[in-house]
Amino acid sequence: MKYQVVLQKTAEGYSAFCPGLPGCWSQGETEEEALENIHDAIQEYLAAIADTFSGADVRQIEIAV
Repeated sequence: MKYQVVLQKTAEGYSAFCPGLPGCWSQGETEEEALENIHDAIQEYLAAIADTFSGADVRQIEIAV
């Protein structure tokens, strides 16, 4: 899957967030580090969400943009 990620330069380095996943934020001293960290944050976010739906009938749909 692909997720949009927004990078913002800060006084400490870079912040990164995923607009499609509320509350999914990370940061890093460099752009590369921030992207690596948000990648990990997205994986952890999705794993936590999957745990909350354990045993539920979950479906996927495709949306053309």
